[in-house]
Amino acid sequence: MRAPGGALYLSPRQRRRHKLRNLLHSALLLLGMSVILAVCAVAIWGPGGLLGALLAVAFSVLLAPAVSPEWVMRLYGARRLTAQDFPDGVLLLQELARRAGLAVAPALFWVPSPLMNAFAVGRPEHAAIAVTDGLLRRLTSRELAGVLAHEISHVRNNDLWIMGLADVLSRLTSLMSWLGQLLLIVNLPLLLTGNVVVPWLAVLVLIFAPTLMALLQLALSRAREYDADLDAAGLTGDPRGLAAALAKLERQQGRYWEEIFLPGRRMPDPSLLRTHPPTEERIRRLLDLYEAEPMPLTAVAARLPEWAQPTLARPRWHGPGLWY
Repeated sequence: MRAPGGALYLSPRQRRRHKLRNLLHSALLLLGMSVILAVCAVAIWGPGGLLGALLAVAFSVLLAPAVSPEWVMRLYGARRLTAQDFPDGVLLLQELARRAGLAVAPALFWVPSPLMNAFAVGRPEHAAIAVTDGLLRRLTSRELAGVLAHEISHVRNNDLWIMGLADVLSRLTSLMSWLGQLLLIVNLPLLLTGNVVVPWLAVLVLIFAPTLMALLQLALSRAREYDADLDAAGLTGDPRGLAAALAKLERQQGRYWEEIFLPGRRMPDPSLLRTHPPTEERIRRLLDLYEAEPMPLTAVAARLPEWAQPTLARPRWHGPGLWY
């Protein structure tokens, strides 16, 4: 039996087991994050705070789909690539979207950055995929197909919504932790006089909750990355193409963001602070897949429009709080 892209890379039974395992893993992580949020709410406001926390999450989840992908792209100074601007790349993305079973292909955007990066925003019915100038000018057509298939897989699997929910839970927990510690400081005179009994267990929960939430969020992100790698291999029939792209990204990009936020330091490898799994492990898993004859894909050359000029400027901090 062939996968959607035409490549026999996992048996149907193996694929079902893999999908079920990842679904269960993601559900347990989201449940754990929800429990931490609920405990923080109860620690601050008592049992009544639980209902408020649930309402806040529900309101945020309902608002999330309303955020326009185009608006997000404007934050990055991105510009849309049309079939006239970049015909090979747009046709490739449309073919991958067709194989993925998406009703509408995501819009393709060019980000004026020398960094090698790609990301997706939106939902399956209305999504956008951004690729940086540095990525388009350094990847081969085979590698670019793997990267775009990876992002398409995120869109199809609704990972953007899942990670958005996890982000809401994490931010609300951090807010409650900050609020709880602020209340503790405000009531410090009463605490010193013994007029108020400190629930130290609740204090410890509020202090460590953001760290626990961040670790769960990172674990969820890693699980979704592995799943998107597997699906991308199925869409292209070429796991080695994505593996080659990942290797090139690791060599070219290195640990640039770690140098920005932690200059002079180096995170241990593997590190719990990485949002993505170790590149070596992702490559190993891809190369372990059975590789059938890849279905032909449109050859992509970096024939970008005249307005997409190469940029050599180093990434910097921009007004909306974004690095690019």
